[in-house]
Amino acid sequence: MTNSLHPNGPRRTPLPPAERSVEGVPTPRSAPSLPADRASKPAGATATTAPTAATATQPGKPRDAFFDNAKYLAIVLVAMGHAWEPLKGQSRVLEAAYMVVYAFHMPAFIIISGYFSRSFDMRADRLKRLVTGVAVPYVVFEVAYVLFKRCADDDPSLPVSLLDPWFLTWFLCALFIWRLTTPLWKLVRRPLPLALLVAMLATTSPSIGDDLDLQRTLQFLPFFVLGLCMKPEHFQLVRRREVRILSVPVFAAALVVSWWAVPRMNPGWFYHRDSAQELGAPWWVGPVMVLALLGCSLVLTACFFAWVPRRRMWFTALGAGTLYGYLLHGFLVKGGDYWGWFDHEWLHRPLGEIFVTLIAGVAVTLLCTAPVRRVFRFAMEPSMEWAFKRDATELAREQRAKTPA
Repeated sequence: MTNSLHPNGPRRTPLPPAERSVEGVPTPRSAPSLPADRASKPAGATATTAPTAATATQPGKPRDAFFDNAKYLAIVLVAMGHAWEPLKGQSRVLEAAYMVVYAFHMPAFIIISGYFSRSFDMRADRLKRLVTGVAVPYVVFEVAYVLFKRCADDDPSLPVSLLDPWFLTWFLCALFIWRLTTPLWKLVRRPLPLALLVAMLATTSPSIGDDLDLQRTLQFLPFFVLGLCMKPEHFQLVRRREVRILSVPVFAAALVVSWWAVPRMNPGWFYHRDSAQELGAPWWVGPVMVLALLGCSLVLTACFFAWVPRRRMWFTALGAGTLYGYLLHGFLVKGGDYWGWFDHEWLHRPLGEIFVTLIAGVAVTLLCTAPVRRVFRFAMEPSMEWAFKRDATELAREQRAKTPA
């Protein structure tokens, strides 16, 4: 590359392109090695989303609709699962569906997070975005959830503790840790087996405790590292027609097995937040369950990805706001629980359960929209220019641009 501003002047080492890391779940970019998706679209229909402060991508790199669609559909399943929690105790069918959804919705979300964290390093601008897009929202929403519970649930004694993530904020804490360790996972020879070993050992260690929700962070770690190791062609494998067809009986079988397992299995295993001993099992069961659940989760996640649309849909743009929907829908779910919204008897019947499911889907969809993102951007994506020094690379780039040709 040569300096376009000095075509006849001395050659200089090019500055790295301006790039902004994402906040929360990384912003998807279309991969150049996926020509099949682009070739299947008519000219002029590239299914791109205009970049904003919330969804900035590298210049000239359009968003890949597949990943935006996957993020949106995964966050809808997350919201539905949370809405089912107050109802599932009286419905074995709903309990079975709950177990199936919990087996893959967060793994899918985390795999995508890892996939788009592959370029993360300790560069100043990426560290800044990690702080403003993950650490700051964690602090804001951790405090907000505690204050909300104090008022809505009449629990004024609940302490504010940034070391003990409450409800949904564990994901931000975990993402911060995972992202910081990304250079290490890219350095070691066998990252995935090592991450799996860490997760297996974590289940045997109740002494890890609740600080920073490390138990859940370590048990979900293999999914993040798997995302780091994946390439575009791996996603192409699960997007084939035969995989899509096969996924239907696989999901049906998963529902049947879950229905059978409801009275026989502790659903706490799917949360990945407790050790084996804390779940009432011998220590050696923990590593076995890590392997078993990892296999089940990967199969169901592959089936989920197989049915994610590749083309631009009406909800594709909402994939850029999934972290908003994730963090904000918790206030609705917890508020409904505190205020007795789920206590109505008709909601515990099949039609009521369907109604709650639809309401959860609509609510989280609205929370991912652009107007909501504009309102809450101050908490989710603060610029915080006052807190950081100007990056030397950015200053040099600005100076280069001001230099006359």
